[in-house]
Amino acid sequence: MKKEILIVDDQPGIRLLLQEVFENSGYHVVTAKTGKEALDKIHSGTFDLMMLDYKLPIVDGVKVLQQLELEEINIPAIVMSGLVEELVKELANYPNVKEVVGKPFNINSICTIVNKLLGCES
Repeated sequence: MKKEILIVDDQPGIRLLLQEVFENSGYHVVTAKTGKEALDKIHSGTFDLMMLDYKLPIVDGVKVLQQLELEEINIPAIVMSGLVEELVKELANYPNVKEVVGKPFNINSICTIVNKLLGCES
């Protein structure tokens, strides 16, 4: 079975880039533009990893993490943001958050983190 990754970002370029990279690496990828759309997809499927933008329209990244915690849904998450230094302490309170990655990011670094978290290190 292919590992499932949910990519949540309101910027189409980032969603498409990550989708292409991870599909080419053999993962099944689902994308969402907003936090609300991400929660809807989480409720209708199962994911091995979520890449979540911190700043999202409608429902932001922290609210997504809070809702998952409230519902006891455990999906490892990589949070992406341009404000990494400020977020590391805030996001330390969320057990689902495994990494906080700065934007712009290095795609090779992201691949290494994803492969490590999904147990697919090459």
